[in-house]
Order: sequence, then structure tokens, then C-alpha cells
Amino acid sequence: MPETASTVLPSLTMQAERLIELGVPELAGLSAAEVRAFAEAAETGDGALLAVHPDRAPASALTPLLRRDDRPGFVVVDMPDVDDFAPLDTVALPDSPLYLLTGVDRGDRMANWSPDEALPALTDEARTPLLLTEGIHWVLQQPDALERNRCFMTIGSRLRKPNGTLDARTPAIWISNGTGRDGRERRNAPKVGWCWAGNRHTWLGFASATGRGRQGG
Repeated sequence: MPETASTVLPSLTMQAERLIELGVPELAGLSAAEVRAFAEAAETGDGALLAVHPDRAPASALTPLLRRDDRPGFVVVDMPDVDDFAPLDTVALPDSPLYLLTGVDRGDRMANWSPDEALPALTDEARTPLLLTEGIHWVLQQPDALERNRCFMTIGSRLRKPNGTLDARTPAIWISNGTGRDGRERRNAPKVGWCWAGNRHTWLGFASATGRGRQGG
């Protein structure tokens, strides 16, 4: 899949410094030295994304660190269970507090697809859908990955009901219009919300990667 402008990421050492500047290591129970050492050892030069395991840095803690037009990111009010959205069974996370994602893509070509349609297509292409926390990490490092009318879902994260079935909500990251319960003061702010698994949206793609691991594979 051809690389787009929004997937050109800073070096891993620069990404580490960005996380340190934002205070992510502290909320994840890591030291700045640990994050720097991991980035230096894992530096690949191929545009990988540095991510913190969601058990260490949940979406509720990462979202307020997002910024657009000096407005902080926020989680929609009807998603108080945002941190209960966990990786799908098909998404294997490394047993490490820090890991890499390779080949991150916003999935613009799948705009106006539903999550139910997009997931099998990504699987057929040997791509893995991004988790919500991974999508947030991407926007923290590359803010222009989030554009008006070109935002994305992170369907690697889903909520399981007590009976084992999946909740119909699928997480997404987009830009608030400042309407309704968002409030005018949040216009243009990064927004973490959800869409129904069977619905289509012309302005939402499906973020995915070619791999994840301690060395990005």
C-alpha cells in the first residue's frame, strides 16, 4: 500500500522525546530513560510508530494530551467505558510496555465502508486494525494524520458484553464540530467517540498497520 503524507512519522528517538514531553512515561509507570533506551535500540528508519501498551496508558489518559487549534482532545460523554474497549481476539499485543507498529495507514480508500465490511478486508490484506490507543499515539506524533473529512476508526478495539458477544460500538477519532453535547468551546478539538459497527461514514477511514511487535513485526 503506498505511503501517504500523513504516515510520514518522526524518528523513534524523536517520538520518545515527544512522549516524555507529554508526560506519558509517568502515567505508564515508566522512566524517561526506559523510553529513550527502547527507542534507540529499536530505531529502524522505516517510519515505525512507537506505542505504549494500553494496559499501561489507557485511552482516557491519552486523549486529553491530543491538541488541535490549542484545544485538548476529549472522549464523548456517552463513552464512559472507553477503557473497557480491548483488543480483538485476532489482535496480538507484544508482552512489553513499549512496542512498534509498522506500515500505519489511515485507510482513506475504505471511507464509506462499515466496520463490519472493513475488518475482513483488512484481514485478507494481512493488515491489522489499529487499537484506539494506537490511533491516539499516531495523532500525538503526527497531528496531520487527523484532517477534516479524513478521520479514522480504530476497530481493533472492541467491547465484549458479559455474554461474550461484541458491543455494536466501534471506536473512532475525529474532529468535533462543537455541536450538541460537545459544546461550542470544543469546536475543532480532537474527539474520541464511536460509531455503529454496521454503519458507513464518508469521512471515516479504517486505520491499520502491517505489523506490531518489539521490533515492529
